[in-house]
Amino acid sequence: MVIHKYYINIGRATDLKDKKERIVYRAFEILPGVLIWSTLIGMPVFSWLFPVFVAYFIIGFCVYWLLRTIHFVLHLTLEYRQMKKNLNIDWQEKLNQLPAANWEEVYHLVIFPTYKEDLRVMRGSFKALAVSKYPKDKIIAVLATEERAELQAREMAEGIKKEFGNKFFRLLVTRHPKGIEGEIAGKGSNESWAGRQAKKEIIDKLKIPYQNIIVSCFDADTQVYPQYFNCLTYYYLTSKDAVRSSFQPIPLYFNNILEAPFFSRIVSSSNVFWQMMQQQRPEKLTTYSSHSMSFKALVEIGFWQKNVVSEDAGIFWKAFLFYDGDYQIIPIHYPLSMDSCVAKNAWQTAINQYKQQRRWAWGSEGIPYLLFGFLKNNKISLRKKFRYAFLMIESFWAWGTNALLLLFLGWLPLLLGRSDFNGMVLSYNLPQITSNLMTLALVGLVAGIIVSTLLLRFSAFHFTRKKLLSMATQWLFLPVALVIFGAIPAIDAQTRLMLGKYMGFFPTEKFRKVVENK
Repeated sequence: MVIHKYYINIGRATDLKDKKERIVYRAFEILPGVLIWSTLIGMPVFSWLFPVFVAYFIIGFCVYWLLRTIHFVLHLTLEYRQMKKNLNIDWQEKLNQLPAANWEEVYHLVIFPTYKEDLRVMRGSFKALAVSKYPKDKIIAVLATEERAELQAREMAEGIKKEFGNKFFRLLVTRHPKGIEGEIAGKGSNESWAGRQAKKEIIDKLKIPYQNIIVSCFDADTQVYPQYFNCLTYYYLTSKDAVRSSFQPIPLYFNNILEAPFFSRIVSSSNVFWQMMQQQRPEKLTTYSSHSMSFKALVEIGFWQKNVVSEDAGIFWKAFLFYDGDYQIIPIHYPLSMDSCVAKNAWQTAINQYKQQRRWAWGSEGIPYLLFGFLKNNKISLRKKFRYAFLMIESFWAWGTNALLLLFLGWLPLLLGRSDFNGMVLSYNLPQITSNLMTLALVGLVAGIIVSTLLLRFSAFHFTRKKLLSMATQWLFLPVALVIFGAIPAIDAQTRLMLGKYMGFFPTEKFRKVVENK
């Protein structure tokens, strides 16, 4: 590892030994929470002191939201068509037509970090891998278990080895030791250990060139579509500087969709829409959940971070800083199937859903990581630094504030404004103006309902008209979901970061009933 880039391995302010650097990093950790709470406190204060200003602000914000909704609908529609097209392409035929690249030399290292997942969940993921169309003699599968899971991990490993031990080029089971100093118990430390073990036990022994290996780190519930690796290989071989690229698919939460409560489906679908939209804007895309990259790059940057919670986006930022900004994300417009949040009952599902969203919102830990890295790295252009810093800060600020601004700011000036404001024509017209703008913005909700219904054709389940209708009506809950499972957990996470109450990794329970996705 390059010594002067020590900062790429920092997870939080307490990791820094230098007092001045620790103060700077800590200030960056405080920033997201300060921005959110300044907004939340400023809403009633400004509505009381400057109601006219707030009235014009909320009108402008509603116009912005309407334009953003139109932007969302256009990108969502384009991405749906692109994903549908990619699902219908014969990617094996496209690989065979490549003139200059020998796709048969490309191996896939597939890592499944697991903690206490049910064997049924893990079996579904390995089964999908085993029936995929890519040659199995080019697939190295890794079941990454945790020592702290003890008996459950051993039983899972035995079950997977018994059923799938001879299905791939190699099947490696790793056991991540507990209590390693400097690590956070979670996905990042587990997959980093598994990657290093695969390098040591298989790749280096067989002398497979690192640049010929695409590593995919999947959540335990991730099930690939048949031609996923064929599609991924094609993008890898035809992309400019693929070694310095990550490849991002689209998560579709279909594995247990029939078991998911309506609010869980709303949250999952909203996340799908966001990921689909980002596929159309690769300059704003970051690695999320299950994704792929060159094994050569992974080795060069020192694998995933072991001291962070949000390791999925973290690996992109780590590579971005290591390669001095010369690293990109390539959307492949191809889906993976994953689990919606489901527990043994609706109440526990709601709790787990909140905790999962809070863990995702803890991705704001990437803000101090990136800002501190930008201070230390002089080779990244100022333009790039400003652009990425703004995009990241704005996205986490919006996550915690936008829904509340839309919900409250339209009537706060009327409630808190002084009598001179309430007598103005602006005060009288404000509710009507904001209402009309938000009514026009409902086109986004309609588009979401249509696309979510169309996406169901790519699941393994059959849906009756009655079921489709009930799933469409669930979207009436969207405004509530945006607050309970959006703004509030985002505020929670960023407030914890601001106060230095560092979070650990919350492993979302993967619960399945007897019925399996076949």
